[in-house]
Amino acid sequence: MVGRSRSGRVRPGSSGEGDRGSVTVEAAIVLPILVVVLMLCLGGIGYVSSQVRCGDAAREAARLIGRGDDAGAAEAISRLAPAGSAMSVSREDGLVRVTVTARPFVSPLPMVVVSAESAAAVEGAPVGAGALGDGP
Repeated sequence: MVGRSRSGRVRPGSSGEGDRGSVTVEAAIVLPILVVVLMLCLGGIGYVSSQVRCGDAAREAARLIGRGDDAGAAEAISRLAPAGSAMSVSREDGLVRVTVTARPFVSPLPMVVVSAESAAAVEGAPVGAGALGDGP
């Protein structure tokens, strides 16, 4: 018992009733903080997962487009990238660059967008000296 001695008498200067409800108040303060921390952790996991999936999809699509398989690249994006992702393709100096952008599937911040880019050489096309960073 709080504020009481072993004999059951109230100690001087302690009524024993000042601590009532303190556990409830502490739980009411800590519980929302735990929910926020959990949401941030889940958002971080969702962000990293979406980033990895975008990178895998961009790499696979760049490789397939470089081989001339545009239909296979579109299928790879739909299979590997997160749902609702977008792909953009650019070609220059014998290279094909694929950028995949998506929103994480779990995110406490709706404006967060992940993006990954990959490049591959086009088969049968000469690669320019400036394309790989070897030029002036």
